[in-house]
Amino acid sequence: MIIAKCDKVVTKKLDIVTDCVVKYLCEHGITVSTAESCTGGILSSAITSVAGASGIFELGMCCYSERVKESVLGVDEEIISQYGVYSSQTAMAMASGIRKLSNADIGVGITGIAGPHDDSVSGKRAGTVYISVCSEDKEITRELRLYESLAEVTRENVRVESAVSALRMVAELVGLEIKEVI
Repeated sequence: MIIAKCDKVVTKKLDIVTDCVVKYLCEHGITVSTAESCTGGILSSAITSVAGASGIFELGMCCYSERVKESVLGVDEEIISQYGVYSSQTAMAMASGIRKLSNADIGVGITGIAGPHDDSVSGKRAGTVYISVCSEDKEITRELRLYESLAEVTRENVRVESAVSALRMVAELVGLEIKEVI
């Protein structure tokens, strides 16, 4: 699996944060769905690795193409043409779209450039990731510049660290405090 190629510290962080967030969601009956692009299903896989996740995980979708983002998630093509596929606006539309599609309490949208190369069209660097998490009445969206914080900017590290960040944002959305790990 791709995670095996990832920095051990990053994967350990993913395990700890996932366990904490999923257990909290299970205890509170809060459902979640994910729309992942650059993470390619790593977030969904992490969530479903925790026993009991079937009670809170509604849908995980890997939506790499613009066509799927538009036709399945309902991302307006104007958003993509105006802001680009790698943008906070696209991540917000993905999160909202997956939440509505699955009727989950929380939707998560992730889009960005895993690397190893920068994106020549947008001019954005590898490790630039946009994550949005939303409920019916709250939304948190962030731009991550993982090229500034990761010891090694590999495709695998960017994907896994993005999943960790998304889970931390879910925790923030529901009011769960997670202490810094590792």
